[in-house]
Amino acid sequence: MLHSTRALIPLLIVCLLLTACGPANNQTANNQMQNFSQDVCPDALNSMPACITPHALRVAYGIEPLIEKGFTGKGQTIIDITSFDTPSLQQDMQVFDQTFHLPPVNLQVISPLHVPQTDPEQRIDKWRGVTVQEVEMFHAIAPGAKIIVLESPVGETTGTFGLPEFRQLLQYAIDNKLGNIVSVRWHVSEATLQDAQGQQELQKWNELFQQGTTQDHMTYFATSGFTGATSDAMDDQTLVNVPTICFPADSPWVTSVGGTSLLLSSNDAILSETGWSSSGGGFSHFSQMPSYQKRLPARVQQQFNNQRGIPDVSVDEDNTTGPAIYRQGQWQLAGSNSGTPIWAGLQAIANQMAGHPLGFINPGLYKLATSANYQQDFHDITQGDNTNAQAGVKGYSAAAGWDPVTGLGTPNAENLIPDLIAALK
Repeated sequence: MLHSTRALIPLLIVCLLLTACGPANNQTANNQMQNFSQDVCPDALNSMPACITPHALRVAYGIEPLIEKGFTGKGQTIIDITSFDTPSLQQDMQVFDQTFHLPPVNLQVISPLHVPQTDPEQRIDKWRGVTVQEVEMFHAIAPGAKIIVLESPVGETTGTFGLPEFRQLLQYAIDNKLGNIVSVRWHVSEATLQDAQGQQELQKWNELFQQGTTQDHMTYFATSGFTGATSDAMDDQTLVNVPTICFPADSPWVTSVGGTSLLLSSNDAILSETGWSSSGGGFSHFSQMPSYQKRLPARVQQQFNNQRGIPDVSVDEDNTTGPAIYRQGQWQLAGSNSGTPIWAGLQAIANQMAGHPLGFINPGLYKLATSANYQQDFHDITQGDNTNAQAGVKGYSAAAGWDPVTGLGTPNAENLIPDLIAALK
């Protein structure tokens, strides 16, 4: 999390060791330098004191002890569903991995759809940037996992545009048994899917999600959005002026990921974590409250009005406190592009530990939420809200237990993953 200034004291110690003890201790000193340099963000991010390194993020969320035991996601595959090719991806990954002492990424890019490239909103560079950030976060959390990027030549915009092509990619992943973990970073407002065409498309998606989770042992993660308690209308500049959530996070067969603002201490312990003001969250106009959410206490269920509530879980997504990422010579913070990749990486570790794909994890997550282990498995976020003042939409407040800003909370993976495996047996 801290920057190069943090390295001065350890560097001095190492230099003293080298001077006092001679060449025999060179290897020890080199190991020490590598260990602490993992927690130093690049100098280019010195103006962002809340920058988080991959190692610091893993420590904060209880992932590092699992990595040290060999649970790195080895043998697992994470699938990213995105639009357009990203020519700089391999080179960007090489710089990222070398900077943070990660092993070389096992990456495959597949473009199985043979249709003309379509980018009506001219956002191809934005799609490329998000893809790089996602892949870097997958690798930061589960450095042993394989990553497959499935590219569509059509840029999803609003309504159903681009959704049939993305759905074909999901089917392609199942048909070709590419892997069991899928990250969906894009989202579409429910407000743009209310017509007959939108409802027909949603039905096809939910049928595919249900098949994938129940028959093919798939785990799907989708962002809850990053416009607070509302969502985009027909373009990126216009917001719906009433509480609205987005698809595919609203699907009961998907694990929806919300956002927090995370601040760490110098030893990577959590100083504070609050609900991110832009975290998407609320209740679906399309999907009823699923059975697993009916496990929640009656006082919590009252706010659902028998509707699907999102998010299910959360993780740091604040653009000012996020993990460091690299693209085409520039360092920045991942922010809102880090949520689903972090949870997808966690799932790769969980599947490796279980020895098989866990598939649909939502019933297990909510089972743990009402167990004696809840406070050990999750960081329960109780501060913050997702009001969108720009759209004039009053949001929800983070609270003890599940809430429509951070869901069940952020992971303490060292406890959560073994408990989740046990809960799903």
